[in-house]
Amino acid sequence: MAEKLVLKYDQVGDILYINKCAPYAEQESEEIGDEMIARLNPVSGEVENLEILFFSKRLLNADFLLELPVIANLRLAAS
Repeated sequence: MAEKLVLKYDQVGDILYINKCAPYAEQESEEIGDEMIARLNPVSGEVENLEILFFSKRLLNADFLLELPVIANLRLAAS
C-alpha cells in the first residue's frame, strides 16, 4: 500500500504536522534540531511523522528557508 504525506496545521499550537501515518503511542520521538521533532517507527527507525514548531513565525521571517534533515523519495501515488 502506497503511503501519502498528509500536512496538517494546528493554528492554536502553531505546529505543522507532516504525517505518513497517524501518530501512535509506541513511536519514539527525537528532536532533530531547529525546533523540529521526528516521530520514528519503533522497529525500523523510519521517520513516520514530523512536527515543525512555531511554523507561522518561520513564514513571517523574510529569510524563511525550511530544510528538513531527512531523505525523501517522492513519487506520484497511483490513482
